[in-house]
Amino acid sequence: MKRRKFIGASAAASLSLMATKNTNAMPTSDTETSDLNGNINHSVCKWCYGKIPLEEFCKNLNEMGVKAIDLIEPKDWPTLKKYDIHCSMASGAGLGIEKGWNDPSLHKELIDDYTKMIPKVAEAGYTNLICFSGNRNGMDDAVGLKNCAEGLKQIMPLAEKHGVVIQMELLNSKVNHKDYMCDHSEWGVALCKQIGSENFKLLYDIYHMQIMEGDIIRNIQDYHQYFGHYHTGGNPGRNEINDTQELFYPAIMKAIVATGFKGHVAQEFIPTWEDQIAALKEGVTICDV
Repeated sequence: MKRRKFIGASAAASLSLMATKNTNAMPTSDTETSDLNGNINHSVCKWCYGKIPLEEFCKNLNEMGVKAIDLIEPKDWPTLKKYDIHCSMASGAGLGIEKGWNDPSLHKELIDDYTKMIPKVAEAGYTNLICFSGNRNGMDDAVGLKNCAEGLKQIMPLAEKHGVVIQMELLNSKVNHKDYMCDHSEWGVALCKQIGSENFKLLYDIYHMQIMEGDIIRNIQDYHQYFGHYHTGGNPGRNEINDTQELFYPAIMKAIVATGFKGHVAQEFIPTWEDQIAALKEGVTICDV
């Protein structure tokens, strides 16, 4: 084919593809969701859909076949149970992201708080409870790791007794959570090794770790035994996980499945679409490998 004809044909094909993408860019929630494959246990973070009442959101999830929600506090657990929705990552203990286990002056309060929460999580039939390192505030990372380990070790016997897994989230300190200490996989893995309990894991947030270190699939392959939970999000922007951003989630999900992971993958992107449930359906479909 001559160059001029080839360029013309390529341009026509590109325009056709763009038209197709534009037509399908924002489907409505009326679009049927195909049966899920069952290789990924899907979940979603409710805070990204704050305008939708929890009961309505649970109904939406039942229609989609998604059976779990992340980051729900005890006051809302009865609503989840009403709709047979599992809390895949409980919240409600601790002092927030910036004040965490790296500060020894907070250990007593944190230990008291988690000591009360761990039995509640187990009694409700849940497994995972989130925690945070806290900000550096000028503290050396090695000192912070030692402090975290000393504090968290004190709640591990109770967590082990009740079958609850304490999960520290890996967050980026470049864009969203300035100065946060647990901002690299290697630091988190070193903390896991220091604590030495199967009831302490890392919540590996793909969006956050793409910002801080990239190499997502290799890190999943190398460190998956320390990762107890996953979050998604498009980068840059933390919006939809389709081809408007740089991460290719089908390959990442296949890498997670290949490790034998049986926990949950929770969508944690902030939808930009007017129909937020349609955006969530798309995200679940992309990850359903």
